[in-house]
Order: sequence, then structure tokens, then C-alpha cells
Amino acid sequence: MDKREPDLVGGDVEDGAPAAKDIDLQDVGVAGPSLESLLQQMDESRAAERQLLADLVRENSREQRRGRWSKNLFRLFIALYLIFLAWGAHDGNWSGDVEKLAAAAGNGHTAVVDILGPIMPGTPYSSEHIIHGLTDAFEDPDTKGVILRINSPGGSPVQAGQVYDAMLHLQKRFPKMPVYAALEDICASGGYYIAASAPKIYADKASMVGSIGVIMQGFGVQKAMEKLGVEPRLLTAGKNKSFLNPFTPIDPAESAHAKRLLSSIHAQFIKAVQDGRGKRLKPGKQDLFEGLVWTGDQAVKIGLVDGLGSASWIARTLIKAERMVTFTYKGDWFSRMGLRVDSMIRSSLQPAVGLPLLQ
Repeated sequence: MDKREPDLVGGDVEDGAPAAKDIDLQDVGVAGPSLESLLQQMDESRAAERQLLADLVRENSREQRRGRWSKNLFRLFIALYLIFLAWGAHDGNWSGDVEKLAAAAGNGHTAVVDILGPIMPGTPYSSEHIIHGLTDAFEDPDTKGVILRINSPGGSPVQAGQVYDAMLHLQKRFPKMPVYAALEDICASGGYYIAASAPKIYADKASMVGSIGVIMQGFGVQKAMEKLGVEPRLLTAGKNKSFLNPFTPIDPAESAHAKRLLSSIHAQFIKAVQDGRGKRLKPGKQDLFEGLVWTGDQAVKIGLVDGLGSASWIARTLIKAERMVTFTYKGDWFSRMGLRVDSMIRSSLQPAVGLPLLQ
């Protein structure tokens, strides 16, 4: 056997060569410190995972609490909304019913119907609503007298005329019913048109009364359009279909026709006042029907008002039924919301359309 070959069975190896059992792990690339580092990294990774899991659990808990709070808040909102709807649907009815029951237990009451704003279709004080309240007031068996309480700048001549006619009709149905109009801050134009249907009118000494006239207002923007370089393109069938178009210069023929319309409505207004007030109007007052307003004490002197007094004074002193029950009809909550939207649309279109108004 060659002495240079190692003994694979056992025995000695060549001088200077370490025995197999004495081989250090460091000599084969697996160092002791590297294993410790690996174990340490694994521990750190587990700790990070545990921390991440804990953070996820905490965040999930917070999210659940936020979700519960949002749900409770939403439920509260729905509950309040339903309560509001229920209240709105009976607004003006619950209190009125209680007052009517109390009045029935006593010696009767004075029925009050309010007109506290513009008299226009699609508003709380449209002719439909006012007539509804007046009819209920006259027909109530405990009503000892009716007061039409007015604080209005006017409105539609059609609506005012319908209320005027309804007042005359109800007074014919109930000829013994005392009827009064009580004017507050302002009773102008269409408001006074309606007031003239009452046999007696009372106001405060500082009330603004009158404005017996008709107005049709609009605007013209043709010069502004020319400066902006805007060209109107309007097609019509019928030469007067674009009557008083604000985008074109005013046509003298159209203007004359509009004035004739206003004069006709004005004549209707004047006749209603003359029929209602009769000989109480002071003769020779040339500007009475020219759109001016007067204070309450001045209105007494010229015959537009019979005297000074409030609604409560009328109920207490003239009707002698101090308990006042409001019969003002405004509809339910849903209809009132619809009326407000309709009123805003009509108000925005009014200057452009240029409808006649008693204002």
C-alpha cells in the first residue's frame, strides 16, 4: 500500500492533517454566531407579527365601535325625522283642535283667518287656502264672529278677487255673522282688495294701507347683450307671441296693449273697493286710486278704514268673544314644502314673465 494514501478504515493520517472528529464547524462555513443571529431574527420576526396582529385587533375593535356609533346616530336621525314629519303633518291642527274643544266648552269664540304674506298661487296664502280657512270659520257652530287678519303687501289680482268673491258669498250664507278685517303692519294692494270685502275694517294708527293700483314689471337687457356680442335667436308663430320680450327693444304697440290690460284690472280693483266701502270713501280724493299708501290714522280720514283697533280688541270689544281660535289653513307639511318650492320658482320667474300684480 502506498504510504501517501490515507487509511480509510482507521489508523493514523498523514502528519499535519486533522482527524475527522476534530473538524470545526467554522471550517465548513456554518459559524456558531450566525445561527444565533438567525434565531434572534426569527424571534424578532415573531414579535413583529404579534405586534401587527395586536394592532389589527385594536383597529378592528375601534372600527366596530365607530360602526356602532354611526348606526346609532343614523337610527337617531331617522327617529327624529319621523317625529318631525308626524309633527309637520299635524301642524296647525293639533293646537287648533285643542283650542276648538276649549272654545266649545265655553261661550263660543272669535274665529281668525290670517293672511300674513304675499297672496299668490302656490303659497301658504293662496286663494284656495284662505277660502278653506274662511269656510271653516263661518261654518263652525261656536263661531261668534270672524276676523280676517291681514299683513300682506299684495299679490295676484286673480287670487285676491277669488277671496273677495268668497267673502261676499259666505256673508250671504251667514248674514248674522259679524265680520271684520284687522290690518297690521301693511295691507296694500291685493291685501286691501280682500279687506274691502269686510263690512268693517280696523287698523293700527301706523299701519300702511292702500296702494290701489296694478303693476307689471320686467327688464330689458338688449344693450347688455349687444356689448357681450350675444345675438338673440327667437322663432315664433304669431307676431305678438314674444310679448314684451326682455331681449329685444320694447315695442310701442305691445307697451300700449300692456297698459290697457293694467287699466282693465285696475278698474276691477277700483270697483271692488267702491262696492265694499260705498259712501264711506271721501269724495274728491283724486289720488285715492293712484297707488299711494297711507298710515292707519290717515286711512280713517279718507274712508279706507273705519277705525283704529287690533284683532284682539275687535274680539274683546265688538264681537264680545275674547277667546280667539285660528282657522288659518296651511295644508300638511308635505304640501307646504311643495308650496315653498313652487313659490321660489314663481318668484324667480316673475321679473322675466312680467305678470300683473297688485303690489
